[in-house]
Amino acid sequence: QVQLVESGGGSVQAGGSLTLSCAASQFTSSTTCMAWFSQAPGKERQGVAGIYSWGTTTYFADSKKGRFTISRDNDKKMVYLQMNNLKPEDTAMYYCAAGPACIGDSTTYGYWGQGTQVTVSS
Repeated sequence: QVQLVESGGGSVQAGGSLTLSCAASQFTSSTTCMAWFSQAPGKERQGVAGIYSWGTTTYFADSKKGRFTISRDNDKKMVYLQMNNLKPEDTAMYYCAAGPACIGDSTTYGYWGQGTQVTVSS
C-alpha cells in the first residue's frame, strides 16, 4: 500500500509561483510513474504531468507546458510540481497519483493523495 500526501497549495495572484510537493510512503513498482492531476469545480480530473522513476517526464496539459515542471527525488520519496506564471484558470485541486505508466488517463493510477488546493486570483 502506497500513501501519498500533498502539500504546498495556497492562494496566489496571477503571475505568481507555487511549488507543490508529494510525499510517498514508499516507492515500488506501483509508483513507476508519479503524476499530478488537477480538478476544477464541476470539471473532470485532468492530467498535468508525469515522471518515471528514471526521470523521463511527460506533460499532459498543453495549457501548462512551459510553465509547470515536474521533478522527483527517489531518495526522499518526493515528487514536486513547480508552477510558474500562474493563471486564474489554473485554479483547481491538485492531486498526486502513482501508477505503472505516465498517461493522462486517471483510471490507470492506483494510488492518490487527498489533494491540495491552488487558487489563483486575477
